[in-house]
Amino acid sequence: MGHDGQLQLYTAVAVQLKEAHARVRTLQVPEGVRMALARKLLVITAAAKHDLAGAVRRLERFTADLDADRFPEEER
Repeated sequence: MGHDGQLQLYTAVAVQLKEAHARVRTLQVPEGVRMALARKLLVITAAAKHDLAGAVRRLERFTADLDADRFPEEER
């Protein structure tokens, strides 16, 4: 992939991560669940710096779980 293609992919992932963070902030779930979701997003964000393709897959799974109302257990 050329430099421009990779830059576009990074940009697309950044936009999707921003949307996912906004979506998590607006969920009507206990604060512990929201914290667990936010931590998952932080891990995906960190992974994007080293493994963009892997981060894309993780973000797709994360979004699919949100769409299906599958949330992690509440953190204590």
